[in-house]
Amino acid sequence: MTVGRVFSLKLRHFGIGLLGSSLVLLLDQASKSFMIELLSNPPHVIPISSFFNLALGFNRGVSFGLLNDLGTWGPIVLSSLAVVIVGFLLVWLWNAERAIDGAAISLIIGGALGNLLDRIRVGAVTDFLDFFIGVYHWPAFNLADTGIFTGAALLVIQSFRTSKKTIQDCAEDGSIE
Repeated sequence: MTVGRVFSLKLRHFGIGLLGSSLVLLLDQASKSFMIELLSNPPHVIPISSFFNLALGFNRGVSFGLLNDLGTWGPIVLSSLAVVIVGFLLVWLWNAERAIDGAAISLIIGGALGNLLDRIRVGAVTDFLDFFIGVYHWPAFNLADTGIFTGAALLVIQSFRTSKKTIQDCAEDGSIE
């Protein structure tokens, strides 16, 4: 394969990945705007089932409210960190060889950008999906978080599949006995 052909394929896969990230970002921001409108006036919770509510919340920290106490520096520090992470993910997306890896990375990028945009606009991430059992609530989350989690889970699952295949390949060619 020529260098031009390889570049063209990478560019195409990268473009598809950016399109996927943009879709996650758009859906995340649209859902947050809708939920803010729905749940803010007056502030309330909408019970959906015996284990799920729509409940508006704002997380100034990271997952599970960690680092909530960074004060006025919180959004700046966490936004800067998100920008650096997205930069690394874009390089990884450019170099991704398998479509599943590109899709997973795209989900993470879109989710990270969705939460980053919230931090820049309002200083906190907008959450509204509230799952619970009895009085025990899972920390509320949003579609961006779902994209990040799903993308990370796909990468972990794929890494196990790749490791297993590598071990099988080595066993077949006699490198492992």
